Amino acid sequence: MSHVERSVELFGLKFNCAQAVFASFSDELGLDEKQALKIGGCFGSGMRKGEVCGACAGALMALGLKYGQSEVGDIDSKLKSDDVCVKFLEEFESKNGSYICNELLGCDIRTKEGVEYAVENNLFTEFCPKMVESATLIVEKLIKE
Repeated sequence: MSHVERSVELFGLKFNCAQAVFASFSDELGLDEKQALKIGGCFGSGMRKGEVCGACAGALMALGLKYGQSEVGDIDSKLKSDDVCVKFLEEFESKNGSYICNELLGCDIRTKEGVEYAVENNLFTEFCPKMVESATLIVEKLIKE
């Protein structure tokens, strides 16, 4: 199963967007999928506040797991993870118009009215899977580079 297929499947199983993207890469990056799902649990819907899109947060977790600094003084890894973070966010914004959840959805999901709007307009079920797919594809591309 491809990363995109797995991330969209996980999202369809009601895992949040961050969990879906992060977990689709976890096994090959040395982290058990169950652990990845738990780690991503608080990052969906822009950390429940409509901030940075959860699909982006999950993508950045995967990129951090791949490239992040883990040793004191490892400046090369720090610079690499900083670089892929910027590249990811720039490409996601270029393709989708923003990387901020509320801006992507066109409503403020911090409010009851915003959540109702999102539900009534099927944003969580029709729009968000597209963001999960987009984030996953960009991570795949960055890992291949």
